[in-house]
Formats: sequence, C-alpha cells, structure tokens
Amino acid sequence: MNFPTVNIFGVPISQMSMKDTVTYISRIIDSRTPHQVITANPIMVMTALQNPEYMRMMKEAELVVPDGTGVVWAAEYVGNPVAERVPGYDLIHELMRVGETKGWKVYLIGASAEVIGAAAARLKELYPKLQLVGYRDGFFGEPEDEEVLRAIRECEPDILLVGRSADKQEPWIAKYKHRLGIPVMMGVGGSFDVLSGKLKRAPRIFQKLRLEWFYRSLQEPWRYKRMLALPKFAMKVIREKENVQKP
Repeated sequence: MNFPTVNIFGVPISQMSMKDTVTYISRIIDSRTPHQVITANPIMVMTALQNPEYMRMMKEAELVVPDGTGVVWAAEYVGNPVAERVPGYDLIHELMRVGETKGWKVYLIGASAEVIGAAAARLKELYPKLQLVGYRDGFFGEPEDEEVLRAIRECEPDILLVGRSADKQEPWIAKYKHRLGIPVMMGVGGSFDVLSGKLKRAPRIFQKLRLEWFYRSLQEPWRYKRMLALPKFAMKVIREKENVQKP
C-alpha cells in the first residue's frame, strides 16, 4: 500500500490528509501486518539527524505522519506540501470513532498508573462501544519488557498506543514491532496526559496559529530545553532548503 511522501532531511513524511490516513490505517488493520506509526515533529527530526539509529528507525517505520507544525511548515517551505497537519491526538480520536464501528481492540501503555487509568476511563466514556482490552503504565525498564509483551499479546489488540518519553516510545515499538505483530503500533507522546485531564489541549486559536507547542511549553516549562530544537530546525531548513529533500 503506497502513499505520497515528502522527504525532510531523510525522514519520509506522509502527505496524506487525516481522512486518507484513517482509511489507510483501516486497510492496515484488515491486512493484519505489523506497522509502526510515528507522529513526527521537528524535535524528532533533529534527533534523527544526530542519532543514526534513530534515523534508521524513522526511515523503517511504515507510516510517519506530520504531527508537528514545524514539519508541515518545512514541507510547504520546500515546495512539496503535505495535505494537512495530522496531529497524533486528533488521529487517536478518529481511530477510536472508526474502531467503535469496526470492533477494533485497543491497548494503552504509558504515563503513570493514575494518568493511564483516567485516560482509559475517558476513552470508554467517549466511545462506549470501543473494545479497550487492556492498559498499563509506562514506568518499566528492559527487565520487565518480556512481561509487558506477554500481557499485550494475550489481549490480541488491533491498535497499541504507546505514550512514553520521546526517547523511549518509538525505539521500544521498533524493537518489538515484529514480536508483537500488532497491525498498528503508534507513539502518542503526551496524549494520555491530555485525555486524562492532567493537561489541557491548546485552545483553537493556538492550533490555528500553529502555536500548540508554545501553549504546551507554558504548561510544562521544564520542556524548554527540548523546545530549543525548534528554532534550530527552522534555521536548518532555511539554510539548507536545496538539500532538505535529499535522502
């Protein structure tokens, strides 16, 4: 199943709209083949440029959607735009809506026990027919991986949503993708914090102005060091416009 992409510093970003992305993921689930879905932002692209293993992982992922507004801007700037931004948080809700009608089974992993429990309860409230087959917190290390994998596999989910730190969730999915064999495995970052009510989603005006990242930094000021990658990414795109799309 092919789809159009734009290459941003070696990372193949999907150019599909939200609607087409959901349709594509529906076909993935029907096919039963394991797919890693990455919701990409500039920080992840910059990490990939500094870390060959992270770059390899992003290139090998079956679907990389343009979550961050900086990625959408970069595609526009080099003259090869994406159809629209596909925020991971919104993609979760679109998939849950379809999942209710198709009987998809969903498993959640990440955040603290309190947050993931509240996020699971909220999803069940919003989508009462959803088959939420299991969830657990994300505070575990490699010694517990086998136990976690076994618990997930026993539930046979169609979708696995992983909300751990950015340096853990995508590499963890990539490492165990084929052992898990789940059709859709997606890193969702802080989405469980928002679902649980711990954090608020940026108001519409911030979303329209592409300033969701700024609103989040106001709620979590400790993230400022990570946010320094955003202007660095923008300057790199501007300086290297002719080379942005090279593999």
